[in-house]
Amino acid sequence: MAYKISDDCTACGTCIDECPVEAISSGDIYKIDPEVCTECGTCADVCPVEAIHPA
Repeated sequence: MAYKISDDCTACGTCIDECPVEAISSGDIYKIDPEVCTECGTCADVCPVEAIHPA
């Protein structure tokens, strides 16, 4: 199950730098491509506002 970024996202960019497969795209609220996500959880571990959770 891929991870998902909630509306709590502050678009700080921390998760993008940590994603080993570049599954995260930027915007007002960042998004994770479920087809690319490997479910490693690195993005969730570094999110300062805990906006990333398993989908």
